[in-house]
Amino acid sequence: MAEKLSDEDGAFLVRLARNAITSRMRGESFRIVTAPDSLRVLRRGVFVTLNTYPELELRGCIGFPYPVKNFLDQVVDAAISAAFGDPRFMPLEEDELSRVVVEVSVLTLPEEIKTKDRRLLPSMIEIGRDGLIIESNLGAGLLLPQVPVEYGWDAEEFLTNLCFKAGLPPTYWLTGQAVIKRFTAEIFAEKEPNGEVVRVDIKSIRRKPC
Repeated sequence: MAEKLSDEDGAFLVRLARNAITSRMRGESFRIVTAPDSLRVLRRGVFVTLNTYPELELRGCIGFPYPVKNFLDQVVDAAISAAFGDPRFMPLEEDELSRVVVEVSVLTLPEEIKTKDRRLLPSMIEIGRDGLIIESNLGAGLLLPQVPVEYGWDAEEFLTNLCFKAGLPPTYWLTGQAVIKRFTAEIFAEKEPNGEVVRVDIKSIRRKPC
């Protein structure tokens, strides 16, 4: 089981992400000067999400599901990509910095959900705890654990939308031709732009309107 991060660690990561975005926005060089030792040695995946404030609509989300480089460098790269490289959105403008909140999700190492009967997959997924990855020769996709809570999906809807995210048919998870993995995440987010950072209880996330 992955060691739990402290609230102080989470606050550091969110501020690191915002500072990286701000520096890139202003054309300034950015480097990590100081950081807790606990984060310097961390080997986890990470995603950075930007949401509009106060609407909390998605404005960008990019990350690394696996630890492929130095963890803090992953946070910086994910933050900059979420702000300026998410293909679903235009690059963040400077006047938006005060109208978005930054969220950092630190992932556990994904593990395959193994079952011979694919129909049992929904019963092996816990909404509000699990994030999902689908990997296949035709496409791959990831949904963070907060997403099904935000949209009110059950486990089967979660799997269906995971397939959509990967560009696959909606019932592809039933075919046995894809690997389904799950992970959990510790989530830290600003309560308001550049404000207090709190640990997010996934199950208490407010549902998005239909």
